[in-house]
Amino acid sequence: MIVCGIGILSFYGYKRINRELYLRKLLNININFEIPRLNINVPVLEGTDAKALQVSAGHFEGTGALGKGNYCIAGHNSTIYAEIFNDLDQIQIGDEMYLVDTDDNRTRYLYIVTEYRTVEPNDTWVLNDFGDNRITVISCTDDGTQRQVIVGIYKH
Repeated sequence: MIVCGIGILSFYGYKRINRELYLRKLLNININFEIPRLNINVPVLEGTDAKALQVSAGHFEGTGALGKGNYCIAGHNSTIYAEIFNDLDQIQIGDEMYLVDTDDNRTRYLYIVTEYRTVEPNDTWVLNDFGDNRITVISCTDDGTQRQVIVGIYKH
Protein backbone atom coordinates (compact mmCIF):
# COMPACT_ATOMS: atom_id res chain seq x y z
CA MET A 1 0.00 0.00 0.00
CA ILE A 2 2.81 2.37 0.81
CA VAL A 3 4.42 1.76 -2.57
CA CYS A 4 1.07 2.32 -4.28
CA GLY A 5 0.57 5.55 -2.31
CA ILE A 6 4.04 6.79 -3.21
CA GLY A 7 3.37 5.95 -6.86
CA ILE A 8 0.12 7.90 -6.90
CA LEU A 9 1.68 10.91 -5.16
CA SER A 10 4.63 10.82 -7.57
CA PHE A 11 2.29 10.75 -10.56
CA TYR A 12 0.31 13.79 -9.38
CA GLY A 13 3.50 15.59 -8.38
CA TYR A 14 4.92 15.01 -11.86
CA LYS A 15 1.70 16.27 -13.48
CA ARG A 16 1.77 19.42 -11.34
CA ILE A 17 5.43 20.15 -12.11
CA ASN A 18 4.81 19.53 -15.81
CA ARG A 19 1.82 21.89 -15.76
CA GLU A 20 3.88 24.60 -14.02
CA LEU A 21 6.66 24.32 -16.61
CA TYR A 22 4.11 24.55 -19.42
CA LEU A 23 2.54 27.60 -17.75
CA ARG A 24 5.94 29.33 -17.52
CA LYS A 25 6.50 28.67 -21.22
CA LEU A 26 3.09 30.16 -22.06
CA LEU A 27 3.86 33.24 -19.93
CA ASN A 28 7.00 33.86 -21.99
CA ILE A 29 5.35 33.67 -25.41
CA ASN A 30 1.84 35.09 -24.86
CA ILE A 31 0.20 38.26 -23.61
CA ASN A 32 -0.03 38.12 -19.81
CA PHE A 33 -2.86 39.27 -17.56
CA GLU A 34 -1.99 40.43 -14.06
CA ILE A 35 -3.86 41.55 -10.97
CA PRO A 36 -1.00 42.23 -8.54
CA ARG A 37 -3.14 42.56 -5.39
CA LEU A 38 -4.64 39.09 -5.97
CA ASN A 39 -1.34 37.52 -7.11
CA ILE A 40 -2.86 36.63 -10.48
CA ASN A 41 -0.45 36.36 -13.40
CA VAL A 42 -1.66 34.20 -16.28
CA PRO A 43 -1.07 33.90 -20.01
CA VAL A 44 -3.86 34.94 -22.36
CA LEU A 45 -4.34 32.63 -25.32
CA GLU A 46 -6.35 33.58 -28.37
CA GLY A 47 -9.81 32.01 -28.18
CA THR A 48 -11.95 30.64 -25.38
CA ASP A 49 -12.11 26.95 -26.28
CA ALA A 50 -11.79 24.27 -23.61
CA LYS A 51 -8.13 23.56 -24.39
CA ALA A 52 -7.08 27.20 -23.88
CA LEU A 53 -9.10 27.62 -20.70
CA GLN A 54 -7.62 24.50 -19.10
CA VAL A 55 -4.28 26.28 -18.64
CA SER A 56 -4.85 30.00 -19.11
CA ALA A 57 -7.21 32.85 -19.73
CA GLY A 58 -8.66 33.14 -23.22
CA HIS A 59 -9.26 36.25 -25.33
CA PHE A 60 -12.69 36.37 -26.96
CA GLU A 61 -12.03 36.56 -30.68
CA GLY A 62 -13.37 39.72 -32.27
CA THR A 63 -13.16 41.81 -29.10
CA GLY A 64 -10.70 44.68 -28.51
CA ALA A 65 -6.92 44.85 -28.75
CA LEU A 66 -4.34 45.85 -26.17
CA GLY A 67 -5.34 49.32 -24.94
CA LYS A 68 -8.11 49.61 -27.57
CA GLY A 69 -11.83 48.79 -27.48
CA ASN A 70 -13.28 46.19 -25.13
CA TYR A 71 -10.58 43.53 -24.66
CA CYS A 72 -12.56 40.60 -23.23
CA ILE A 73 -11.04 37.59 -21.52
CA ALA A 74 -12.43 34.57 -19.71
CA GLY A 75 -10.93 32.08 -17.29
CA HIS A 76 -11.95 29.34 -14.92
CA ASN A 77 -12.94 29.72 -11.29
CA SER A 78 -12.60 26.05 -10.50
CA THR A 79 -10.74 23.48 -8.46
CA ILE A 80 -10.87 21.05 -11.40
CA TYR A 81 -9.37 23.18 -14.20
CA ALA A 82 -6.86 26.00 -14.12
CA GLU A 83 -7.54 27.81 -10.85
CA ILE A 84 -6.57 31.18 -12.27
CA PHE A 85 -9.61 33.23 -11.22
CA ASN A 86 -10.55 31.54 -7.94
CA ASP A 87 -9.93 34.77 -5.99
CA LEU A 88 -11.64 37.08 -8.48
CA ASP A 89 -14.50 37.73 -6.06
CA GLN A 90 -11.94 39.54 -3.87
CA ILE A 91 -11.42 42.27 -6.49
CA GLN A 92 -12.01 45.87 -5.37
CA ILE A 93 -12.93 49.00 -7.25
CA GLY A 94 -9.66 50.85 -7.89
CA ASP A 95 -7.50 47.73 -8.15
CA GLU A 96 -4.90 47.71 -10.91
CA MET A 97 -4.98 45.15 -13.70
CA TYR A 98 -2.40 44.83 -16.45
CA LEU A 99 -2.09 43.32 -19.88
CA VAL A 100 1.57 42.73 -20.73
CA ASP A 101 2.49 42.54 -24.41
CA THR A 102 4.97 40.07 -25.90
CA ASP A 103 6.90 42.87 -27.63
CA ASP A 104 10.60 43.42 -26.87
CA ASN A 105 9.79 46.00 -24.18
CA ARG A 106 7.09 43.85 -22.53
CA THR A 107 4.80 46.90 -22.72
CA ARG A 108 2.36 47.06 -19.80
CA TYR A 109 -1.20 48.32 -20.31
CA LEU A 110 -2.74 49.57 -17.06
CA TYR A 111 -6.45 49.20 -16.38
CA ILE A 112 -8.23 50.39 -13.22
CA VAL A 113 -11.17 48.34 -11.94
CA THR A 114 -14.36 50.42 -12.14
CA GLU A 115 -17.04 47.77 -11.95
CA TYR A 116 -17.82 44.33 -10.52
CA ARG A 117 -21.12 42.63 -11.26
CA THR A 118 -22.74 39.24 -11.53
CA VAL A 119 -24.69 38.38 -14.69
CA GLU A 120 -26.48 35.42 -16.19
CA PRO A 121 -24.47 33.11 -18.50
CA ASN A 122 -26.40 34.32 -21.58
CA ASP A 123 -25.71 38.03 -20.89
CA THR A 124 -23.28 38.41 -23.78
CA TRP A 125 -23.83 42.19 -23.97
CA VAL A 126 -20.80 42.54 -21.67
CA LEU A 127 -18.66 41.68 -24.73
CA ASN A 128 -19.97 44.68 -26.70
CA ASP A 129 -17.86 47.69 -27.64
CA PHE A 130 -18.84 50.55 -25.33
CA GLY A 131 -16.91 53.27 -27.16
CA ASP A 132 -14.08 53.39 -24.63
CA ASN A 133 -10.91 51.40 -23.98
CA ARG A 134 -11.45 48.73 -21.34
CA ILE A 135 -10.83 45.19 -20.29
CA THR A 136 -13.69 42.89 -19.36
CA VAL A 137 -12.80 39.81 -17.30
CA ILE A 138 -15.37 37.02 -17.07
CA SER A 139 -15.42 33.95 -14.85
CA CYS A 140 -17.99 31.70 -13.22
CA THR A 141 -19.28 32.32 -9.74
CA ASP A 142 -18.25 29.74 -7.14
CA ASP A 143 -21.36 27.65 -7.75
CA GLY A 144 -21.08 28.02 -11.56
CA THR A 145 -24.62 29.28 -12.08
CA GLN A 146 -23.72 32.87 -12.95
CA ARG A 147 -20.77 34.87 -14.30
CA GLN A 148 -18.58 37.38 -12.49
CA VAL A 149 -17.76 40.37 -14.69
CA ILE A 150 -14.97 42.79 -13.84
CA VAL A 151 -14.48 45.92 -15.92
CA GLY A 152 -11.30 47.97 -15.93
CA ILE A 153 -10.83 51.25 -17.79
CA TYR A 154 -7.55 51.74 -19.68
CA LYS A 155 -5.26 54.40 -18.17
CA HIS A 156 -1.96 54.04 -20.08
